[in-house]
Amino acid sequence: MTGLELAFVPLGAVALGAAVLVVTTKALVHAALWLVLSFAALAGCFLLLTAELVAWVQVLIYAGAVIVLLLFGIMLTKAPIGETSDVDSGNRPAALVVALGTAATLGTVVVSGFGTAYVDLGGAPAGGAQTVGAAVFRYWVLPFEALSVVLLAALIGAIVLSRGDIGPRPDSRTGPADGGAG
Repeated sequence: MTGLELAFVPLGAVALGAAVLVVTTKALVHAALWLVLSFAALAGCFLLLTAELVAWVQVLIYAGAVIVLLLFGIMLTKAPIGETSDVDSGNRPAALVVALGTAATLGTVVVSGFGTAYVDLGGAPAGGAQTVGAAVFRYWVLPFEALSVVLLAALIGAIVLSRGDIGPRPDSRTGPADGGAG
């Protein structure tokens, strides 16, 4: 084993462990902080793969901006900050089955759709800005835009789920609660 492999394994283990803690912790703010650790370990993996631009984008955009936006969403919507049992619905077995099915489906789609894709880097460094930019905007535009939609949906979902004051609207046709006399 090389030194890069020896460094890659613990970084991958930290990223995986932190990702598991993101979805298993009952404190929303702690989940966001575990997500920062997972993103940071992933950025370290990118650095080991000599993809410096991707690593810095991971740190600046995901570990920086997305997590700050998520924390603002949690804190501005009056979500419970500490540990709470309200975020656990008790459907863990069903959630595990759905998660494994989704992972298998996405893995199959990605491998069948991009398994034979080859991008000639022309001898340029793999993590250089020009190479990454050309690859993203020439070959990977659709997955890049789909990821932005998924992130937007996750943010909207986090805001909706964390708000406790959302409920059914009163029927405006019946008037006030005293039978419509007003």
